[in-house]
Amino acid sequence: MDSNGIADKQYLEGDKDLQFLINGGDLLKVRSGSWKKTRYFKLQEDCKTMWHESKKTLKSKNTFSLDDIEAVRAGRQTEGLRKHTEELEDGRAFSILFKGRQKNLDLIASSEEEAKKWVNGLEKVISNMNNLTPQKKTEHWIYSSIRKADKNLDNKMSPKELKSFLQDINIDVDEDYAEMLFEKCDQSKCGFLEGKEIEHFYKILTQREEIDVIYKEYAKTDGLMSAADLLNFLLNEQREDASLNDGFQLIEKYELDENAKAKQQMTKDGFLMYLHQPEGLIFNPAHKSVYQDMKQPLNHYFISSSHNTYLLEDQLKGPSSTEAYIKALLKGCRCVELDCWDGSDGEPVIYHGYTLTSKILFKDVIKAIKEYAFKTSEYPVILSLENHCSVEQQKTMAQLLTSILGSALVTKPLGDQMPTHFPSPEELKGRFIVKGKRLNKLEDTFSDESKAINEDSVTEEEDDEGDEEDREKKSSKLKFAKELSDIVIYCKSVPFHGFEDSRDKQSFYEMASFKEGKAVKLAEESANDYIRHNTDKLSRIYPAGLRTDSSNYNPVPLWNAGCQIVALNFQTPCPEMNLNQGLFLQNGQTGYILKPSYLRDQDTEFDPITLTKGPWLKRKSLHVMVISAQQLPKVSQRKSSIVDPIVKVQIYGVPADTTMVETQYIENNGFNPMWNENFQFDVCVPDLALVRFLIEDYDTATDNEFIGQYTLPFNSLKSGYRHVPLLTMNGDLLSSAGLFVHIMVMDAE
Repeated sequence: MDSNGIADKQYLEGDKDLQFLINGGDLLKVRSGSWKKTRYFKLQEDCKTMWHESKKTLKSKNTFSLDDIEAVRAGRQTEGLRKHTEELEDGRAFSILFKGRQKNLDLIASSEEEAKKWVNGLEKVISNMNNLTPQKKTEHWIYSSIRKADKNLDNKMSPKELKSFLQDINIDVDEDYAEMLFEKCDQSKCGFLEGKEIEHFYKILTQREEIDVIYKEYAKTDGLMSAADLLNFLLNEQREDASLNDGFQLIEKYELDENAKAKQQMTKDGFLMYLHQPEGLIFNPAHKSVYQDMKQPLNHYFISSSHNTYLLEDQLKGPSSTEAYIKALLKGCRCVELDCWDGSDGEPVIYHGYTLTSKILFKDVIKAIKEYAFKTSEYPVILSLENHCSVEQQKTMAQLLTSILGSALVTKPLGDQMPTHFPSPEELKGRFIVKGKRLNKLEDTFSDESKAINEDSVTEEEDDEGDEEDREKKSSKLKFAKELSDIVIYCKSVPFHGFEDSRDKQSFYEMASFKEGKAVKLAEESANDYIRHNTDKLSRIYPAGLRTDSSNYNPVPLWNAGCQIVALNFQTPCPEMNLNQGLFLQNGQTGYILKPSYLRDQDTEFDPITLTKGPWLKRKSLHVMVISAQQLPKVSQRKSSIVDPIVKVQIYGVPADTTMVETQYIENNGFNPMWNENFQFDVCVPDLALVRFLIEDYDTATDNEFIGQYTLPFNSLKSGYRHVPLLTMNGDLLSSAGLFVHIMVMDAE
């Protein structure tokens, strides 16, 4: 391995797009109509960092990591570019969008050809980085830190530079250990490390003792693992339903040493490679694709849902953006909210009414939704309309919905007869469903005596939407356009007057929205009634109006009560969104999760609070050994600040299952901390349980600081020695970091 070589660069050697990025060039950066300035951009030699400077002064330097980029979009696709540039510039325009809340970079190249080179080059390098093996990612990270520590750029490492490097990778070692490590590697005894010595240092640093122990126990063939040895490991430790052929396939797939591969054996490096792949991760790879029955009625599924989808930040003065819809849809969200108001020039707009949040055009939102709705999931998207528009602009909304979405919009029930239950996600693939007010019953459309409706004489019914209701009242009992009413088919908004009233008077397609406080109260005090209500109807829950900071509520008690559309502020990185991401991680990230049978049965006796005997009680004993972590990121950017990591294992589910345990903290080691601590959990209702692994930087004086987390359904856990990927609070992968655990799930006696 060349200590100065970069895998990306080697991989893309000679690539014209990559060479173009490394040479760099001028781009016009656009912030507003009046702020448009030329900046020089180039990809640094590490192929991981973009650098840009101002033309005027060399002092104004900036860098950002390609790891922070969420997407590169060609054309005028952001609000900023559409507003501040001309249509003629579309071919030269592109945007770099970042993860989290970092602002977009809107850029204009000098020609269309150059814009294509920037977009293609960036996409290629990002794709290549994402496809690197964990070992290559580690190699990259460590060698870029070595380069950073090499202050005098002589490709050698002095003892002082070694200490600086160790701090940079989040490990604090005492002077004696650093000196010992240095002397061990400095075989030429010249007082610095270079070439092979740096490589030796890298090997010592990345040695995984815990992997060595496991490997030695099973490598019984001349110190290596044969396919039979590997099968032994798969059966005894990983509890896999495996055959000898699976052992051969894993060796063929992941062994790096050609000599070992020829003998159908696996080295320790190949074994570690396997443990980092989907087959060695904690999440069951069989659950990565669609594995549930998608032909049940729509209300039999939990549906990934967003509240005030148009907001990128808070509820009072933050920006509204089509980008917020794109981000939610790409995360698998299947129910988005559109808060519609009269705009100028007869054009309806979307924003948070009676606040200072910015406005976006309704038509731009519908166009963005159409383009991105089915990129992550092909299953139906519900458009939840909160309507404050005049009759005329409602007609415009209806016209825009039908013209832009075309045949994908559901404008009449499926089939020729009045339905008695919802169609399935399978039947509705690639379709849009409008949720909103309807002036008459759906049954009337099948009746010969369908009553004529005069939009001017009918006012919109109030539904149970708390803060949303308050704003509707300010709209003075809005009049409602027949054109918009007619495209509300399966999700008619109605007020909630109690479970008995819903059962006796409402059709299956009539649904209520509940403010979180009311919903939680019902879930606590009338859980079984709520569950039975949700076997026939849809329920939408939304955050309280007091959450002006876009914070979220815990969705788990609402899922336990069978509520399908539990809407959260997707724009807010928080534990509640981690839980949402964890639940919807399974089933191909379709945004639809089939509810357990006892949440779909109209005569169910299930109550998550009292937990009487029934098919829901499948008592399991979960044993977790938290072994080690690797390459945890720094929390503070201060050079000398090293994390003191602590691991928490949390179970979310029915109240009887909800619990948390934690390890001791490890002092001053974020690089390779080792715990080897055992925990046991008794889980009564595994179908509704989520497991969350949380790593924090321990602090005696203040609250611990977040480092990384991973949440997954209990039923998606794999047994044995498993790596746990770590995500940021925003849900993005921490590329080199991970947790290593041993899992055992057994039937409880």
